[in-house]
Order: sequence, then C-alpha cells, then structure tokens
Amino acid sequence: MGHAALTIGTNDNGFIRERTHVIHQATARLLGAAILAASLVSTASAEVSEIRAARQYGLSSLPLMIMEDQKLVEQEAAAAGLPDLTMSWVQLGGPGAMNEALISGDLDIGAAGAPSLITLWDRTKGSAMEIRGIGSLVEMPMELLTTNPDVKSIRDFTEDDKIAVTTIKVSNQAMLLQMAAAAEFGEDEYDRLDPLTVSLPHPEAMATLLSGGGVITAHFSALPYQYMQKKQPGVHPVISSYDILGGPATNTAAFTTSRFHDENPKAYTAFVTALEKAIDIINADKKAAAETYKRMTNSNEPVEDIEAIISDPQVTMSLTPRQTMKMATFMHKIGRINNEPTTWTDLFFPNVAELPGS
Repeated sequence: MGHAALTIGTNDNGFIRERTHVIHQATARLLGAAILAASLVSTASAEVSEIRAARQYGLSSLPLMIMEDQKLVEQEAAAAGLPDLTMSWVQLGGPGAMNEALISGDLDIGAAGAPSLITLWDRTKGSAMEIRGIGSLVEMPMELLTTNPDVKSIRDFTEDDKIAVTTIKVSNQAMLLQMAAAAEFGEDEYDRLDPLTVSLPHPEAMATLLSGGGVITAHFSALPYQYMQKKQPGVHPVISSYDILGGPATNTAAFTTSRFHDENPKAYTAFVTALEKAIDIINADKKAAAETYKRMTNSNEPVEDIEAIISDPQVTMSLTPRQTMKMATFMHKIGRINNEPTTWTDLFFPNVAELPGS
C-alpha cells in the first residue's frame, strides 16, 4: 500500500529519501500494531490486585481467620508472581447479605453453610457469574438449644416460642430446622416451624437467649456459642445437625464466582493453597489456633476452652465437602432450588473433585 504512493525519479538521493520515508511509515504501523497486541494480551492476562472476602462469626471461620492473621494468601500470591495482591476481609452476621454481595460483584469470595452455596449455585447456574464452592472449611455439629423446659423435641415448640437462626429460610440452621420438621411432621410440613424463626447473628442470639427476657426461647447455634450457652443453667439441647443429617457434615464452605475463578487463576490458586495451609496450621497446633481466635475475636472464653472445642472428635477442619448432596436433594424436593445437582462435584470447582466428598 505504501509503495503505491512512491514517486521514483532519476535523483538517487530523492529516491532513497522517498523510499526510506515509506519504510519508516510501515515500520511505525507494524510497531504500533505490536504494541497494541501486547497491550491487549497484558490486559487479558491481568489479575485482580485485591481479593475481597467475607467471613461470619464463630469457630467455623477459624481457617479464614488464620489466613487473615498470617497473611497466607498474600504469601502464596507473591510466590506465584502476584507480589502486590492484597486481601480485604469483612465480617457479616449472616449469609443473606453475603449472598447478595457476591451476586452484585461487591465481594469476590464468601463463606457460609451448604444451603447458601446451593442456593447461589442454582441462581447463577450457566452464567458467567456461576457460583461454585472452593472447598469446605470445617465439619462441626450445630445444636438447637432452648431455655424452655417443656421443649424436649421440636414437636414441643408452640406459637409462644421464638427460634433464632442467622437468616430465616436460607441459613444453614434454618434449612436444618426444615429438614427436621419434614422428618418429624411429614415432608409437606417442612416449613411448619418457619413462623417461629427470627434472624439474629450468633452473638446477639446468645446474649438474648441468656438474658431471659423471653424475646427468643431457642437458638439454633454454632460453636463456640453453643458450648458457652450449654454451660449456663436452664439451657438444654433439642437436636443437632448431625442428628438431622445422619452424621458429620460440612458446617461452612468457601465459594466464589466462575468469573473470578477463570479470570484470576493465580489468585484463585493462592487462596486455595492458603486455605489448605491454614487448615494444616490449625490441626498441627490447636492451642496456638485457639489463641489466635481469642485474640482476633476478643472472646471471653479461656484459651483452654476454645482449644477443647477445636479438639472435640466431632470437629474436623477439612477441605472435603460432606453431606452437601443430601442438603441439595432436600432443597430441590421442596422447591427451594430449580436445578438439582447430579453429584456433589457439580457444586464445587475442580480443585476438590478428587477428595472423598459427598
């Protein structure tokens, strides 16, 4: 194209000047195209400089607290070639706000019970924002506690009772209560106890229950709050999550969007590796982990008590998801989700696919 504009005369110097001018133009165009291509490649391969993550109250967030305290994600990211990556952590009292923040793009990573993960997966399935699990954090029993001496089973609750859960209908505890009701009263009455439930974060629910004011008479709790409540006179357990699910089950899982997973492979891998290391750190030195929890939460519980909870045989820090399909099947049966996963691996990214999950 440039040569067509070339005027060739008999003057050798003029010819050289004209030809050189055309070559310089072509070179400039090629160089510009190369710079643009390099810029596009660089832009396409750029990863986030900050991961925004949320955790909830209680010992179920201990692996995330260890990650935050020891800056494990930042260390792994730097080793992977992302030296400037930072983590920003927020604490939320229930899964409702976390779910909406993830879907709206205000959060990159959340952590909540299996019902939240399943609900989010169902709502986003097939989209660029499809949400799937990164892995489990912990297996620990959750107990429904009450101060009402007349309540020996869930059948004994009356309209005078109020049951605190972190978020009505969607939280781990709310869904477990529905599963218990379906088993006790029949599948068609799975929501029989829903009118009794109120949304309260665990610390507030514990304080309200123990105050004796009658605002709530029961709390579907979690560790360490249920441990602290059971030490008080007049508080007794009604049923536990392990009773309802038939054995140990994932209490909390971490999850993110497919977009974050796909567009940030190094950052995602850094988070997974950091989570695995945090779990290993807890299992290797539970007293040190208890000290970290007490320091970060300003808990009044003695370190020895927190360590005893972590060391309970019913408590397991593990990346392996447990009982998620049982929960998903129930949620699909009652119409809470439209899509039923065929296997638990549908709900999680491939990094945990080889683990013995369920």
